[in-house]
Amino acid sequence: MKITLISALTAAKQQIDRLDARLLLQYATGCTHADLLARPETPVSVPAYERFADWVVRRAAGEPLAYLVGEAEFRSRVFQVSPDVLIPRPETELLIELALERLRGLDAPKVLDLGTGSGIVAISLALECPLATVVAVDLSKPAISVARNNAGRLGARVDFRQGDWFAPVAGERFDLVVANPPYVADGDPHLLRDGLPFEPRIALTDGADGLTCIRRIVANAPAHLKPGGWLLFEHGHDQGETSRNLLTAAAFKAATTFPDLAGSDRVSSAYF
Repeated sequence: MKITLISALTAAKQQIDRLDARLLLQYATGCTHADLLARPETPVSVPAYERFADWVVRRAAGEPLAYLVGEAEFRSRVFQVSPDVLIPRPETELLIELALERLRGLDAPKVLDLGTGSGIVAISLALECPLATVVAVDLSKPAISVARNNAGRLGARVDFRQGDWFAPVAGERFDLVVANPPYVADGDPHLLRDGLPFEPRIALTDGADGLTCIRRIVANAPAHLKPGGWLLFEHGHDQGETSRNLLTAAAFKAATTFPDLAGSDRVSSAYF
């Protein structure tokens, strides 16, 4: 039986969300949404259909769409992703907006991005603040590889270094340090839902109370900040007060927590 765009899409919608089915079909066949609407009877090649059918089964099992197609959009840019890195979240845009505010007016600022993952924060800052020198660190060698590839594709100048938090920048100081560390507490039920079992666990949780990495970053950041330099980090919705207390205890000034678009505490910042 000849397989067409419409027959493939109709069958897939019995297993997965309609939008997911359409997007996967577009990626598998190279067709556009307009093609689906104007020429639904277009035949689908056997290799393309086999790819699509495999993706549908995996999506039905909970695998994130971004991992299936190998990319995700963030701030109107397409970033390549793999199971070695977290999928970009829109909440992280707040971290970037706040960082850009603090970089405004600085002449050739130095920026450090900790736990860069796919590189979305470092690359976005490098492209949107072209006078900045951006260094990005991640413990995972595969993650660094993904980030470097994204920087090359998008034309961003970022110095990527592999290592544990501040270790690769010993003796260096920055005007701004940003981080999106693992902050989900071990045992949190969210780790079992919404595709999270497919994402790198080391990037999601510290295996403890969700604050271990934040404590380390806050404790070690002063040695890597210029006078008046800022620290900003993303955290969980219920970690704002604790984050501010940690910053204040470490002699940071003006500790403040900012909500995301959903109204949840998402980013804390302070200067040293």
